[in-house]
Amino acid sequence: MFIRDIFTMSVKGVSIQKSRSALTILGIVIGIASVILIMSLGSSAQSLIVSQVESLGPANIFILPGREPTSVQDFAGSLLSDSLRERDVAELKKKENVPHMVRIVPFVFGPAVMSYESEVRSETVIGGTSELASTFNLTVGTGDFYTDDDVLQKNQVVVLGSKIATDLFGTQDIIGHRVHIKDRSFRVIGVMDSKGQGSFADFDQSVLMPYSTAQQYLLGIRYFHRIIIEIDSANYINDSIADIQDTLRTTHNIKDPSKDDFNVKTQADLVKTVGSITTVLTTLLSAVAAISLLVGGIGIMNIMLVSVTERTREIGLRKALGATNRDVLLQFLLEAVILTLAGGVIGIIIGAGGSLLASIAFKSLVSSSWNFSLPFSAILLGCGVSVIIGIIFGIYPARSAAKKSPMEALRYE
Repeated sequence: MFIRDIFTMSVKGVSIQKSRSALTILGIVIGIASVILIMSLGSSAQSLIVSQVESLGPANIFILPGREPTSVQDFAGSLLSDSLRERDVAELKKKENVPHMVRIVPFVFGPAVMSYESEVRSETVIGGTSELASTFNLTVGTGDFYTDDDVLQKNQVVVLGSKIATDLFGTQDIIGHRVHIKDRSFRVIGVMDSKGQGSFADFDQSVLMPYSTAQQYLLGIRYFHRIIIEIDSANYINDSIADIQDTLRTTHNIKDPSKDDFNVKTQADLVKTVGSITTVLTTLLSAVAAISLLVGGIGIMNIMLVSVTERTREIGLRKALGATNRDVLLQFLLEAVILTLAGGVIGIIIGAGGSLLASIAFKSLVSSSWNFSLPFSAILLGCGVSVIIGIIFGIYPARSAAKKSPMEALRYE
């Protein structure tokens, strides 16, 4: 019997019970749609974060506290490390230590409760130098940014993100008004233009102030969470990294590089790290969502076994007319594959549609730079997994059908 004939009979077999077939593939549809949705959103998130990191420019070097993370414990330890201090910044500023440095921006960050009149909000506080705005490409829409004198004198001044300013003050002029953060009064000197989600924070919902003020009055620390150094040309990245490492090892009295209590990253390193993290998270979430595919596959096998039992006389008649075990096996196996592939296609369409709607929502709520992304690999994976599930969970019912004796099948009531 020709494959075309077997395929035609398989399609007819599936279409006999349309409602049952639709309910049978529901688990496959949900599983594939979930995987497609997660992979699509994961790809969009990765593109957004990478673009934000790249927007800082290839001539930036990032210094993080703690040694190079090689495990979860190292990563957690780096968040609590206090290895980057004022003396390090002072040494790195010296031209003889880092000859190609153009700008150095140490900064700190942390959560804080902010209030204005009856409004109370939990916001992210970012403390930096007066060049923080230039480093993160921020612009002040109203008022001014804080100055080096504000940093030196630990002045209690703040620049508000655009969303915070709108939520707290509406459209009124807020320059000179005071907000309370951690029971201290801070004078508003500026409001930033809308920026959205950046490489390290959502600046529209952040409060910016001199790092010395944040350290002294809010965070209670004397160290920095990050230091960004901009050099005059990307051609001197490697030389500048070596200069930075030598300088910090000298100030920290480190002889053995393996004992470094800091790590230095370039833009390429951060992009690679972001890619690795988002890929792992997407894979894990997809694996969790794929559990429903297992359930759907079991449902396919169950319904196919029922179908084999119901169609015992049909199987016997076909064998009596000359159909071989192989023909029967292929027919029922194709029926299982058709069911799962149909579920996979529907799941891909639903997942892509859900991701598109989510992207539109994120674009308006999270960041205007959020774009819809549907990796071609996700579509191939959805179709491939559907076919594989059909084969795996359809082979047993198909073999059961093929093994039936034609005489016993014809006598079946």
